[in-house]
Amino acid sequence: MTMGRSALPSSFLWGGSIAAHQCEGAWDEDGKGLSAMDLVGVGDAARPRPISRDLEDGVRYPSHTGIDFYHRYPGDVALLAEMGASALRISVDWSRIFPNGDDERPNEAGLRHYSNLVDELLSHGIEPIVTLYHFEIPVGVVRRYGSWLSRKTVDLYLRFVDVVARLLRGRVHLWATFNEMNHIDPAGEASDTFLYMISGLTAAELADPASDLAKIGYNMTLASARAARLLREVDAANQVGCVFGFTPVYPRTCRPEDATAALRHANRDLYQADALCRGSFPRHRLREYRRLGIECGYEQADERDFSSGRLDWIGVNYYSSEVAAADATGEEGSFFGGLRNPYLRQSEWGWTIDPEGLRYLLVFVSRRYDLPVIVTENGLGAEDVVEPDGSVRDPYRIDYLREHIRAVKEAVVDDDVDCRGYLTWAPIDLVSATTGEMRKRYGFIHVDKSDDGSGSLRRTRKDSFYWFKKVIQMNGDDLS
Repeated sequence: MTMGRSALPSSFLWGGSIAAHQCEGAWDEDGKGLSAMDLVGVGDAARPRPISRDLEDGVRYPSHTGIDFYHRYPGDVALLAEMGASALRISVDWSRIFPNGDDERPNEAGLRHYSNLVDELLSHGIEPIVTLYHFEIPVGVVRRYGSWLSRKTVDLYLRFVDVVARLLRGRVHLWATFNEMNHIDPAGEASDTFLYMISGLTAAELADPASDLAKIGYNMTLASARAARLLREVDAANQVGCVFGFTPVYPRTCRPEDATAALRHANRDLYQADALCRGSFPRHRLREYRRLGIECGYEQADERDFSSGRLDWIGVNYYSSEVAAADATGEEGSFFGGLRNPYLRQSEWGWTIDPEGLRYLLVFVSRRYDLPVIVTENGLGAEDVVEPDGSVRDPYRIDYLREHIRAVKEAVVDDDVDCRGYLTWAPIDLVSATTGEMRKRYGFIHVDKSDDGSGSLRRTRKDSFYWFKKVIQMNGDDLS
């Protein structure tokens, strides 16, 4: 690496990302409606989160309390400001604005909450980055319209986007239309975990899985394009992105067959990014759908929306990499469907630790789309120990982040990637989306809450808090 001081631009954003359903709590306060994630219980690394059709007695739903960010956000924002954060990506819960998704009028208490939250961030010099859909769909939209299987949901989502955009006009300029909608592959096997988080539907509810998955993915892509245009119509200063969960895929060997398998595996969830960055729905995807007898709902007239709804920036969520092989039938897969890399260590939850993969990914995305990139999520889920004196020693988290930030710097300096920021998931402990646990902790700030829901919710600065504060002060020049 050939960098010296000030490797990153002075405008580089440092901070973190959070999601409403994982931190807010207050699930039934101030007029909020029932969200799909309000019906999901607690699992673990070996057991998927249980999903209820309706609220059940005796089942603990972590989103109902979260970490009480809804009531405690002023103190949490002050802690992030003390750490030096210059940006925080938040999500606006659709069910807090339109409780049923199709209500005649928006919920004023919900609008007031997010307006106040944005003002709180701005008063501390923290730039709000607003995600408009982070796995938070009103149950009413799922039940009445079939979620993203219907174009009606596209219209309802755009109505929600319009209300939020006008509410925060002039105060928020960085927007993300969706978070990780790309984890649905109509030509592969749908993970019930991601399918439900993304759509509020389970695999058992799909009448024709291949076509239904294609419709969900297509309608969300179309909605993003239309939302990007709408956001810029509301305020020409708005910069619109979409956040994708990307996982680099390496061939297991240098056999050409393995290289082809890796290419196919890596390309399976790029079609949405291609559509939104290039301004046209990929023709190869449509040919694939025709070959497989899949109906995605594509209409030629939609091309106008894709053309006018190009993204201004790309959000990259990165946690691990995978391996692919041509002859991998029957082998144990990793979390996102590929094979485990024997050369890499794993986290406590079985995710490979691969800092070089982040550099690889940033270069790949930059070269493919030639757009600014923000690392919108990166972090280590680990089980922290609170010492008798109340401190939390987390050198493993510091080591993880140090190596990944170094990879970002190498991508910027040596590979000429236009990376505008590095946001960790998550700057404060919150409920894990994939398992519902609290013990899978990512934050710089410890929250006193256990998996059984007990705890004082007291906030404590971890050792990593002070380390990241120094990193921010030095704009990444000193990672020691």
